[in-house]
Amino acid sequence: MLAFLGAIICIIASIHPAASNSGALQGTDNGSNAAAAALLPASTSDKTLGALHGPGESTYGGFSTGPQDSLLDLLASARPQQHQQLFSRFLCTPLTVECPSEGRPQGDSPGTAANEELFFLQSTAEQLRQTAQQQKDQILIDQKTIRELTTKLSQCENGLELSFQDSASVWGVPRHDTMGDLPWDSPAMIQELEEAVRTLKDRIDKIEQDVPARINATSAPAPAQETIHTKMEELEEEILSKILALEKERSSIASSNDHQQQEVEKELDALQNRVADLEHETKTFTPPDAFKVTIPVRNNYMYARMKKSLPELYAFTVCMWLKARGPAGVGTPFSYSVPSQSNELVLLEWGTNPMEMIINDKVAQLPMSLKVGTWHHICITWITRDGIWSAYQDGVERGASENLASWHTIKPHGVVILGQEQDTLGGRFDATQAFVGEIAQFNMWDHVLTPADIMGLANCTSHLQGNIIQWDEKLVEVHGGAAKRSFEVCEERKKA
Repeated sequence: MLAFLGAIICIIASIHPAASNSGALQGTDNGSNAAAAALLPASTSDKTLGALHGPGESTYGGFSTGPQDSLLDLLASARPQQHQQLFSRFLCTPLTVECPSEGRPQGDSPGTAANEELFFLQSTAEQLRQTAQQQKDQILIDQKTIRELTTKLSQCENGLELSFQDSASVWGVPRHDTMGDLPWDSPAMIQELEEAVRTLKDRIDKIEQDVPARINATSAPAPAQETIHTKMEELEEEILSKILALEKERSSIASSNDHQQQEVEKELDALQNRVADLEHETKTFTPPDAFKVTIPVRNNYMYARMKKSLPELYAFTVCMWLKARGPAGVGTPFSYSVPSQSNELVLLEWGTNPMEMIINDKVAQLPMSLKVGTWHHICITWITRDGIWSAYQDGVERGASENLASWHTIKPHGVVILGQEQDTLGGRFDATQAFVGEIAQFNMWDHVLTPADIMGLANCTSHLQGNIIQWDEKLVEVHGGAAKRSFEVCEERKKA
């Protein structure tokens, strides 16, 4: 308030400079109306601005002032009577405005917001560190699990060898006799063989319990997941080799034990299905046709079966991808049998003979040459009129002719088998005619595809699906040790 009054005094004094008979005014302390009046001449100190505002109290700026202490009256009375110009010597000294002692509320302080943000970042960093540590611990646990599985497999392998060499208690059960002392066709030997299979199944059950069910949703890095997948595939191959060795020993049992042999085979199928389910926990087939069927060994019990049958056909086109292994020919990639005819439709290459197409026991030799260990695209077309057929390899027509089962109709409601030749409906396979290798994209149509369509399938520019049989994981079931694996044929060809 004092600073405000001093400013008003300075402004008024600069407009109406005061005349002093006693010399220049030396300043003012701007402290009160009495100090201002003391600086004015005595002859004019009693005058008021009554001529302007009337006698008595006057109003200025909304404030009421008295005739004795009005600051404006005192200043107005100091106006000179003569017209000489004087200069004001009032010194305006601004008062220092002190800052309020109380600080800004802590809620509005920028420092407080910065501290809160820093605390949030520190908390987030700590959570990320803990998550990374948990992921590292999970990877170490998975690696430990793999090592345990490898150790168990080694024990399993040693158990199989020792069980046939009079070693006791290898399979985890007390043995009062040895397999070497028993004849191959004895019931005790069959019982011991079944017990070994059950023990192997229990070990696989334990493996399933040890592997975390959340392996698909794990946040482990991609290299760690690939390592786990590789270990699982190696595990499956080792188990499969032991199954094959067990099956080889089982095949030497006398025919009088056929019932026990069938029971052992069922156990082997159940064991293989469990291993396949364990593998599926870490793999997803998308799209549904991105898989292949693998038959690693030539025998009479590994195969795949299509869940769909064929309708009555007057023409067809069958296409597939093949990768054969072994020197003894391709074998039988597929066969179709009906109740009245086991050789209704068969594709076969036996020994050194050329590849043959069999329809209703009628044979046509196909001019094809498949390189072992290489993927080849095979397509065969046929029409009942005059028995006209064509054979394509890798999109190129290799041969065509007629009179193959002319005017015959492909009978419906049969069984389609991949990898084995049927001597009866859905069975009685011959190991010498079995296929060894990999099969993919098996499709059938009820009409003849054009050469352009076949070329598109072979060079991966077309993705036609068969209208009577489609290559779908849900429509293919594997038996005896054959397996389904993730596969993309076009990507595989790029790597080749």
